[in-house]
Amino acid sequence: MNRPAHLLFAASALALASLPAAAQTSPAKAPRAITASGVVEGAMEPSGVTSYKGIPYAAPPVGDLRWRAPQPAAKWRGVRAATQFGPRPMQLPLFADMVFRSDTSSEDSLYLNVWTPVPPPKVKASKLPVLVYFYGGGFAAGDSSEPRYDGAAMAAKGIVTVTVNYRLNVFGFLAHPELTAESPHKASGNYGLMDQAAALQWVNKNIAAFGGDPARVTIAGESAGSFSVSAQMISPLAKGLIAGAIGESGSLLGLFAPQKLADGERAGAAFAAKIGAPNLAALRAMPAQQLLDAMSNARTGFFVIEDGYVLPRAPDLLYAAGQQARVPLLAGWNSHEGSAKQVLGENEPTVENFTSALQKLYGDQADTARQAYLGDGASANDVTAAAVNLASDRFISYGTWNWIDSHARNSGKPVWRYLYTRARPGDPGASHSAEIEYALGNLDGNKTYAWTLDDRVLSQQMQGYFANFIKTGNPNGAGLPNWQKAQPGAGSPVMLLDVAPHTIAAPDDARFQFQDAVAGKKR
Repeated sequence: MNRPAHLLFAASALALASLPAAAQTSPAKAPRAITASGVVEGAMEPSGVTSYKGIPYAAPPVGDLRWRAPQPAAKWRGVRAATQFGPRPMQLPLFADMVFRSDTSSEDSLYLNVWTPVPPPKVKASKLPVLVYFYGGGFAAGDSSEPRYDGAAMAAKGIVTVTVNYRLNVFGFLAHPELTAESPHKASGNYGLMDQAAALQWVNKNIAAFGGDPARVTIAGESAGSFSVSAQMISPLAKGLIAGAIGESGSLLGLFAPQKLADGERAGAAFAAKIGAPNLAALRAMPAQQLLDAMSNARTGFFVIEDGYVLPRAPDLLYAAGQQARVPLLAGWNSHEGSAKQVLGENEPTVENFTSALQKLYGDQADTARQAYLGDGASANDVTAAAVNLASDRFISYGTWNWIDSHARNSGKPVWRYLYTRARPGDPGASHSAEIEYALGNLDGNKTYAWTLDDRVLSQQMQGYFANFIKTGNPNGAGLPNWQKAQPGAGSPVMLLDVAPHTIAAPDDARFQFQDAVAGKKR
C-alpha cells in the first residue's frame, strides 16, 4: 500500500467429504459450512471455487466495546448468508489505489472472508493448507474486500484462503491512560493487532469446516499487513497459531519502532484534549464519523504500541532473543519503495545535491552514507538510483531486511528472501505495493494497467512460489527457477522477482551495514 502520512510511510465443492454431514450440499444447492457460531451459506465463484464472505469473527466493537479487546461473535440460528463483504473499517480516503467491494464503512467491521477449492465430490478431502492475509494501508486505511487481495486464485491452487478486517487508525491504535487503567492487562492501543489475533483464533477453531488444517496456517501481508505479520510472530496472543509467515515490504524492526506505552498514552491524552473530549466516557460517546473527522482535523496518526501485552517487549529484542514463532519465513521488498524526491526534493540528481541532502540527514556520517549508497565516479542516473534506495531503506526496506536477517540468525528455521523489480506497465519502477496482484494472482482485478504476457507469466511464477511455501515451507517446486535459502550477514542469496526470476547475491549489504551503524545495532 502507499505509505501512511504519519510514517512517510497489500475444480468443483471444497473437499465436501471432510465437512460435517449437515454442511454437505448437492451441486444444485449453495455451499454451506458449520462454524462455532452457526451455519454460513456461501456461493460458487465463476472460477469454480467457493467463497464465504462477511463472516463475523468477533462482536461489533461499538459502544462500550470501543477500544476493548475483541469479544466473541454472537451465535445465530438458522443459516446466515455469506455472499457479501462485511463493512470496511472506519477510515479516511487516503490512498487513490484502494478499491473497495464492501458497501460501506462502519465500526461494526470485524468480519472475514474464506475462499475454498472445491474438488469433485468423489475425491476424498484432505486437510488443506491455509493462508490468512492482512491488508496494508499504514494501519490507517484498507479493507479485506479490495480486489488485489481476492482469495479465489490461491484457493484454485489448493489453499484455503482467508482475508481479515481489523480496526484502523484511532479506532485500532489509540492508547490512553484511562484505557490502560481499565484493562486487565494494564495496556492500551493495539486493538487492531488484537483483532488479527482473534481472527487467527477463529481460524484455529473453525477452518476445518472449510477443509483447512488449523495446524498449517501461514500468515501473510503487505506493508502494514507485513508489519502485522512481524507483530503476530512475537505476540503471545497468536502463540501456537502460526506455521509459516510471508512478509511483503515492512516489519516492526525498522526505523519506525513501536511507541512505548507511556508515550502512546500521552499522545492519546493530548489528542483527546485537542478534540474536546475530557475523559474516556466522552471519547466513547462521540459518534464514529465525528471521531474520524476529528482525527483528520487534528492531523494525528496512530501506530503500534509496545504495550507489554500484545507486544511484551521491543520487537528487535524479542527477535534477537529467538522468542518469535520459529517458523519458515518468506519476505522481501520492492526496488522502488520510495522516490528520489523524498531525498532530493526538487533538486537535480547531482552528486553535490545528494551530498548536501546526506549532510542534512546524517551530519558527520554523511561521507559514510555517500560511500554506502553512491560510491565514486557517479553519474546522474547513479544519483537517482542512490536516492531511491535511500528513500526506500528509510521507509521500509531496511526494516524488512533487519527482520529477515534477525529471523535467519535466531529462529533455526529457513528464510527465503526476495527483491521484486518488475514495474507495472507504464510505471517508472517497482513501486510500493506493486507486487500484490502478481503474488496473489489478481492482475485482472486491477483495471488500471494493460497487463502483458510477461506480467502474466511472472504472476504465475510468483503464485507458484507463494503456494509452494504455504504448502511446504519451501517456495521451490517443479517448473520454477531454484530459490536458494537466505543466510544472515553479507552475501545472502536473494531471489530477484522479475521476468526470468533468478537468484543473485545481495546487492545492498553496504547500505544496511550503514543503517545498522546509524541505529546502533551490532550483529
